[in-house]
Amino acid sequence: MSDADLFAGLKALVDSSFPKRCACCGRVYASAEEFFRETQKIRPGSRDLKPATEEDGTRIIEAFRNCVCGSTLMEFFGDRRDASLAGEGRRKRFGVLMQQLVERGVDGAVAKQELLKLVHGQHSELIEALREGGKTA
Repeated sequence: MSDADLFAGLKALVDSSFPKRCACCGRVYASAEEFFRETQKIRPGSRDLKPATEEDGTRIIEAFRNCVCGSTLMEFFGDRRDASLAGEGRRKRFGVLMQQLVERGVDGAVAKQELLKLVHGQHSELIEALREGGKTA
């Protein structure tokens, strides 16, 4: 696959998790970073992150935040499996992207960490360097 295919896949992976929309006011949060930056804690001093376990034993984090309109929003973070066809497609795309990064000389654990950064709305210097034609290793 070409560089263009690799980065189109990365964009699709990130786009599948966000944007998130407030059902009350329609405000859109484009990324996880924006979601946390532009929302507020439910109550001052409260914990807005709650560990949880899904029925299948998968551990996740539930984030409770208030939208700028005051409506409480909840988002899931972590290794939460989406059993839908779309979820399966995202996992398959993630695997292909992992393989492409490894083929470019990126350690598998590092590739996974960098892809997860993108999925969670964070910046990946390594992937940005690859996109700009830089080398790894």
